[in-house]
Formats: sequence, C-alpha cells, structure tokens
Amino acid sequence: MLTLDNISLQAGNFELKNISFNVEKGDYFVILGISGVGKSLLLESIAGLLKTNSGEIFLRGKNITEEKIQKRNISIVYQDADLFPHMSVYENIAYPLKSKKEKEIKEKVLNAAEQVGITDKLNRKPETLSGGEYQRVALARSLAAGNDIFLLDEPLSSLDSKSKSELRALLRKLNRSGITIIHVTHDYEEAISLANKIGIMENGKLVHIASPVEIFKHPKSEFVAHFTGIKNFFRGELKTIQVSDLKEFSSNGLKIFCLTDVEDGEAFLMIQPDEISISNQVEIGSARNHFKGKITDIAPAKLGLEIYVDIGCEMVALISSDARKSIGLEIGKEVWINFKASSCKIYN
Repeated sequence: MLTLDNISLQAGNFELKNISFNVEKGDYFVILGISGVGKSLLLESIAGLLKTNSGEIFLRGKNITEEKIQKRNISIVYQDADLFPHMSVYENIAYPLKSKKEKEIKEKVLNAAEQVGITDKLNRKPETLSGGEYQRVALARSLAAGNDIFLLDEPLSSLDSKSKSELRALLRKLNRSGITIIHVTHDYEEAISLANKIGIMENGKLVHIASPVEIFKHPKSEFVAHFTGIKNFFRGELKTIQVSDLKEFSSNGLKIFCLTDVEDGEAFLMIQPDEISISNQVEIGSARNHFKGKITDIAPAKLGLEIYVDIGCEMVALISSDARKSIGLEIGKEVWINFKASSCKIYN
C-alpha cells in the first residue's frame, strides 16, 4: 500500500538518511525511537508536509513524491491534536468534508463519531474534553474524511494510564476494520501492544524492521537491546574450542561458554535474567558458566526481583523474593552467578 524508496530529507542540521520500507494494507506499523531521531519528520514527509531531498514515495501504486498534501488522502494525528477551539466537536469532524463540498456530511460525521465512541460529545467544545476524548475527535475527523491510512505522532504520550488503555483498544479496533496505521512512539510497551511490524529508528535511520517478537527477542544492535530494556546484552568475539562442542565468547575480559552454531567472529550475546541463578557457592550441576561478583543493586520487577551483579561487567538475574531471603542477598554481598551454555543466545 505504501512504499518508501531510499528517502532522504534535510531539516536544519538534521537529516533522514536513505529510508526504505513497505507497509501493506491493514498493517499496524510502529516506528520506535527516542526523542530527536527523526520520527516526526518521517511522518510529515509521508503526509506531504515536508519535501524530500531524494528518493520516492508510492501510495496505492501511485508515485506521490511530488503530490500535494491535499491529494494524498492521508490523515495525520499529532500528540496535541489540532482541533479548532471555536468549533464544536461536530463542526471539527465535519470540517474536512465541508472543505471538499462532500455530500451526506451529517451521516458521515455521525458514523465516525459512533466508531470512536463520542456521539454524546458532538455539541461540546474541544476545551471541555479530556485528553482521551480530544484524540477520539481527531480520529473521528480522519475517519469521516474517508482516509484509509492514518499517521499517528505520539498520540498517547500525554494521556493517563486509563485513557491510554482505552485508546489502544480503539486503535486496534480501527486497524481491524481496515485502517492502515503508521504510529511513532518512544514507548516500547505501546509498540508491543499495537504493532504487527516495528521499525527501530536511530539517528535518522531505520536500523531494524521486523515483527515485535523478532525485534525484542533477537535485537540486531546494542542500541536496540538497551533501548527496549533488554538486560545482559554484550558485544564480543566468538571462537571455536577445538576439543569441545562448545564455543567461547569473549567480552570485557570474560570468557563465556556457549552452545551455538553461529560462525566465529564478532557477535552479540544475550542471556535472559531468568536463565541466571545466584548462589553463595559455585553451583554443582549442568551450569557451565560460573562468575564471582558483588551485588550492586536490587530492584523490583514485574515478576520477582532483579539482582544486579558486577562480575567485571554488569549482569542481571531475576529471582523470587523467597529466593532472596533464603540466600540472604543484600547490596554489597559477594555471590556467584551461574548459567548454562545453552542459555546463551548468540547473534552475528
């Protein structure tokens, strides 16, 4: 449905660099990145608000690179939706229809309002609406205009948790109804809850595009891993051990045994915190890796506690509160961390 082919854009000292991706009809594509990496510029170039320096944009099989915004039939909704303050909710939704002198305006406005759940708000002014209601009006205006692709720029970032949850449910519903959505955010939990495809953006570039499972379970860079909150992610060198079916991963002065068929050379290693055990002595068992270190922090997690251990680099283990009590774990205590070679996930 939408194709960006090697798009570049200069905006002051910032540049979008050689961005290419495809969005199919019915996709929910989330572009994820920290503030200032160019997410909003990318949306505005798709909408036609900003002119690209090079590359081409195709929508519904047509080259729209030079097309004016009014002819692209794309809706863009910002974090602070730009409703007209002097107009009622009804008038705001109807505005693009009246501008195009369309017919059956009332029917289209009522239908859009019903889809987003604001039929009882049509006579109110924007200033009387909550943040969630305000965004629903902006979405209704896009629906009434008949556009089937929505560009959403941080639409949930200023909402409270209850409103966020309700708007997420509404966005999933709209997407299931056939609306294609491109949504930018810095919140990876938001991305997981909405997207069927995620693009990670870094310094004006899309560095990884994949499904949510692929993005978060198999990150392709340290940036992706740290940005998405993944613990125990290291860059190092992988080499074969001649007398073993194991390989050795070297990083930060550590040598970690791994069970992998990844080729030797530069690689990334990831160990899930729940794959690491903590003990007062070296564990005797199937664990192949044992490192002595000092606890530097203990933090609550969604499930259990995260124990941060300095072994020359920081490792994080996930344990239960009962396990902490039984082992007597406290900040500053020396402990052993243990994990299997098969727990090491290697990526090149």
